Amino acid sequence: MTTMKINLIFNKFIPDYKKSLETIENALIARNVDFKTFDLENMGEYGDFVFVIGGDGTLLRAARFYSGAKIPVMGINVGRLGFLAQAGVKEIESVIEAVTEGRYCTEDRLMLESGDYIALNDFVIKGCLTGRTSKFFLEINGKFVCDYIADGLIVSTPTGSTAYGLSAGGPVLHPELDAIVIVPICPHTLNARPLVVPSGEVITVKTADELLSVSIDGFVTTNCISKTSIKIAPNKAKLAFLKNNNFYTILRNKLHWGVSPVD
Repeated sequence: MTTMKINLIFNKFIPDYKKSLETIENALIARNVDFKTFDLENMGEYGDFVFVIGGDGTLLRAARFYSGAKIPVMGINVGRLGFLAQAGVKEIESVIEAVTEGRYCTEDRLMLESGDYIALNDFVIKGCLTGRTSKFFLEINGKFVCDYIADGLIVSTPTGSTAYGLSAGGPVLHPELDAIVIVPICPHTLNARPLVVPSGEVITVKTADELLSVSIDGFVTTNCISKTSIKIAPNKAKLAFLKNNNFYTILRNKLHWGVSPVD
């Protein structure tokens, strides 16, 4: 039996998760790998490596949970895009073989912090009045930078730059960069552009006439507040990747980056 102990995390809200979970459990048993299975709602810190069955949302949540313990997390995609995942269920055997034989690498990824919340991808800040634009005031390190009339602002890590920020017109950042991206969502002006700032900056967003709502990594929403302050979190998420899957390969395969149009 390998000395590796694995946490196997599944999302019960993913359709057909049971079949994928059974496939992975059987593959681990066949290799005599010590593991425990946890529902996403009840994760535990048993092992020294984590497999996550689900989409990117499932992996983001698990990565945040295990960031303090510095346990590497690898995704098995049974969702849609699965940009952060390393393989689908069909590749389970080869992935488990690679991991148990140590043929993988890890990357420490910046996370953002706001109050009691941390994000691996982004904080999305909007007004609490739906169906209308809002006026946002941006401060960095306590100094006024600019204001935006927009649907919202995205404050993103390099990992999150290929998520909502990319769809909103923001730049793609290599995940190893120490930087934060600020992207306005549908700004009502032609001169509002995304802003890339050093990771040590403290970003504060305020509004004059209404409260703000904040979503974390796309699915956790805080109560309406008057302002939000965002900075780099003290811990980093540790993601695991197969050695042949570098960032540029994932860009090309998942987002069809640099693929010539079909004649």
